[in-house]
Amino acid sequence: MAEMLDAVLRHLEALVSYDTRNPPRLIGTGGIFDYLRAQLPGFRCEVTDHGDGAVSLLAMRGNPRRVFNVHLDTVPSSAAWTADPLSLRVTPDRAIGLGACDIKGAAAGLLAAANATTGDAAFLFSSDEEANDPRCIAWFLKQNALARDHGFNEAIIAEPTRCEAVLAHRGISSVLLKFRGEAGHASGANAMNANALHQAMRWGANALAMVEGEASARFGGLTGLRFNIGKVEGGIKANVIAPSAEVRFGFRPLPSHDIDTLHARFRACATDGALERYEETFRGPSLPAGHIATAEERRLAARDLADELGLPIGNAVDFWTEASLFSQAGLTAFVYGPGDIAQAHTADEWVALAQLQRYAESITRILGTDPS
Repeated sequence: MAEMLDAVLRHLEALVSYDTRNPPRLIGTGGIFDYLRAQLPGFRCEVTDHGDGAVSLLAMRGNPRRVFNVHLDTVPSSAAWTADPLSLRVTPDRAIGLGACDIKGAAAGLLAAANATTGDAAFLFSSDEEANDPRCIAWFLKQNALARDHGFNEAIIAEPTRCEAVLAHRGISSVLLKFRGEAGHASGANAMNANALHQAMRWGANALAMVEGEASARFGGLTGLRFNIGKVEGGIKANVIAPSAEVRFGFRPLPSHDIDTLHARFRACATDGALERYEETFRGPSLPAGHIATAEERRLAARDLADELGLPIGNAVDFWTEASLFSQAGLTAFVYGPGDIAQAHTADEWVALAQLQRYAESITRILGTDPS
């Protein structure tokens, strides 16, 4: 179906040309959203501005109960790009451009499939995934819960999964820690315990040991607890006891982990009185989300849906997606999209042409055609 791939590439060229880098997320209700509306004749389109460059477009045709979601924002480009990141380049086997893999290629595939079919369809295009600020999805799920205009019960979220249905992935939590100390001369006998940086290091050693103790935890092909100390700041100079210190860390739990219990354990890694502040700055649930006791049941429901749609099932993944937000709201959800996560967020980001064609053809088949 060369015509299908040609249509996908035409749309992808246009979508890549729109600057949707996030940050700074200078995205308005026109631009790329005007293009999408123009390419979806026969759809009821609702564009919503959620503030600070977070914009969503819900496009519906007929009376669908399954929604396809894809985010349009991209990470910032870097000086390592060898050509204009907003200009699509096509080689014999790949399409190169900012967001081509993550995940405007899927958006282009949805447009091509929409125009090749006439049946019920619903697409949710969002623009706030790359900034850990999911306003668009939160709004949509609130509306869905209220059954204002729709009542979806299934969701397929596009991220680079090599055209395999991913049924499970880790959650994510980011945390800010602040440690208190007492400034003084480094020669003082109290330096060992009064130094806030020393307290931060003790916390780090205890936290690393705690994470290593989770190595045997398993769920759906995933193993252990992922953990990373991303930033440590504090102190004044080598001969001054550090009066304060700040640590930013993150962890990625399994669906079988209780995230609040993990927070309590991480907090307890600090010595008594050392912590001035423990603040979770972002949380994304695991997939499947919800109560631990029913996680496997929900994973199997997603597997049955993928089987019903004739999609190959892939392994669970370590990266986080907004599919977990749909799952948390009670929808049967999985992740499915073209491209490989290894190419996402890289200079000269690319997606294989074969992946684009396979994705567009599968969505066309899923949407079907009006039997009339």
